[in-house]
Amino acid sequence: MEELTPKQIVEELNKYVIGQYEAKKSVAIALRNRWRRQQLPEDLRDEVIPKNILMMGPTGVGKTEIARRLANLVKAPFIKVEATKFTEVGYVGRDVEAIIRELAEAAFKMVKEEKMAEVEEKAQKMAEEKILDYLVPRKIRRFSSFEEEETEESPAREKFREMLKSGELDDRVVEIEVEEKPAVVGGVIAPGMEDIENQLKDLFSSLAPSKKKRRKMAVKDALKYLKQQEAEKLIDMDEVASEAVKRAENVGIVFIDEIDKVAGKSSGSGPDVSREGVQRDLLPIVEGTTVSTKYGPVKTDHILFIAAGAFHLSKPSDLIPELQGRFPIRVELKALTKDDFIKILTEPKNALIKQYKALMETEGVHLEFTDDAIEEIARVAEEVNERTENIGARRLHTILERIMEDYSFEAPDLKGQTIIIDKKVVQAKLEDIVQNEDLTKYIL
Repeated sequence: MEELTPKQIVEELNKYVIGQYEAKKSVAIALRNRWRRQQLPEDLRDEVIPKNILMMGPTGVGKTEIARRLANLVKAPFIKVEATKFTEVGYVGRDVEAIIRELAEAAFKMVKEEKMAEVEEKAQKMAEEKILDYLVPRKIRRFSSFEEEETEESPAREKFREMLKSGELDDRVVEIEVEEKPAVVGGVIAPGMEDIENQLKDLFSSLAPSKKKRRKMAVKDALKYLKQQEAEKLIDMDEVASEAVKRAENVGIVFIDEIDKVAGKSSGSGPDVSREGVQRDLLPIVEGTTVSTKYGPVKTDHILFIAAGAFHLSKPSDLIPELQGRFPIRVELKALTKDDFIKILTEPKNALIKQYKALMETEGVHLEFTDDAIEEIARVAEEVNERTENIGARRLHTILERIMEDYSFEAPDLKGQTIIIDKKVVQAKLEDIVQNEDLTKYIL
């Protein structure tokens, strides 16, 4: 994080998200402030709270993508939740503390993967030795006289080791000993109690002894299994859990989507009460509390919360005042235009046109989109978004899928051919649908 300046963060986000400079600037500052906080003396560090962000803008303009890419950039634990999942919590909704438990789980997986990567080389060697133990004896016994006995490394073992490394033994079947944990069957659990069910499963599976069983498998699969097993033995799980909690607390990012769906002034009864109840349940998590997880207690004081919503029917001021105060940074994302769509189709690393080209290449088909075709796709996307529901960049998925439908179906028979998609092809594929208002609602 030290090496990433706010400008560099924005540049990295530009590779995946088109436009929305203000939103990128805000999240870049928030991220840099986390690093700045870590440099402060400990007494002052605890006083600096993260500046949570509220993103406002129509669906499909890049709100989730900005948050997700931001977390990937700094290898931070990230979790995305929909505020509507917590509607009527205590009746049919979910417990809001599940957000932090999921974040701790994401942090644990991340730290475990890093630790496994550190011991990968050592685990690989240990796994290879175990495979060789199954294939050839480690030592041979020689009798020089009736009284003396000596052992030495089997000469065949070194030869097998070379064959194993070169991949010559990959498909050979070997019988190895595997650990088999008893299956714990879950029961019917009440909504909102899924976390308790998972904890009970973990408890019973840890209490029940694991049985060893011999199983036949190919050498390459056995090597993978044994490598995983050896790596887990080499890492300290208590240390992983402790690091996971620390990382979740200090660099965790929680993205709360559809926050506008729980906004609204309470009228005293009906669904509004439930919506305001969700806001009040979210409040202590955002303000700062301690949540018990299976990896230890997690403090939420310094977790960065990014909330987002379209705010078509409500305003940020409709949120309860206490929650509004916890999201001091407000960013408005703009609706996408034709020019934005053209850039989205071609510029990002994961651009849709690049994806379709790569997919068709797997069938030996070369796909080309002309500039006027890309411009026409962008024009149609903008037009349909204006006429019907504005779903932002997601409209490009439906339009491109419609254009590519026949080619994707016939691709295996078109091997070695080049398909050129120009403006005329796009118009022919979309003509009937764009003109028919009723069909547009369902297809585009």
